Amino acid sequence: MDRLRGAGGVIIRTGRLTLLPLEAAHAEEMTTVLGDPELHAFIGGAPLTVSELRTRYARLVAGSPDPAVSWCNWVVRLDAEGCLTGTVQATVSGEAAEIAWVVGTPWQRRGIAVEATRAMVEWLGKQAGVRTVIAHVHPDHTASAAVATRVGLTATDRVQDGEIRWEGPA
Repeated sequence: MDRLRGAGGVIIRTGRLTLLPLEAAHAEEMTTVLGDPELHAFIGGAPLTVSELRTRYARLVAGSPDPAVSWCNWVVRLDAEGCLTGTVQATVSGEAAEIAWVVGTPWQRRGIAVEATRAMVEWLGKQAGVRTVIAHVHPDHTASAAVATRVGLTATDRVQDGEIRWEGPA
């Protein structure tokens, strides 16, 4: 996807946040950010070790093996505190992007997920030619449903792997 080539180097700024392109080196700090087992209540699994997260991040940074698909991944830094607080990501195929977000427990309920996700969605629409944004949210995950709503997505009647499909414009 030529229009996204180099997107891995794009820094996105908001009023309080900087979305930094994901690097394997972020694994050490992000292991702490993502270390609360409660973060996995709706998505399954368990917190990864530094080594496991570094391996995962290196795979994501390398990009999709499918040339028609681009992986765009950022860590979210809360500028005033100078620390990483979570991630936002998009898997872009054609004019559609499947997005996801996660914010560490200590930084939740501060609007960080909404602000970071909204900034990513706006960038996808303006700079990457994305027209449709999709997210999958567990039906009991009210916080993620609230984020989806606040970034302009609407729940559909489609369910995939037990999660509700949300859609909206970029």
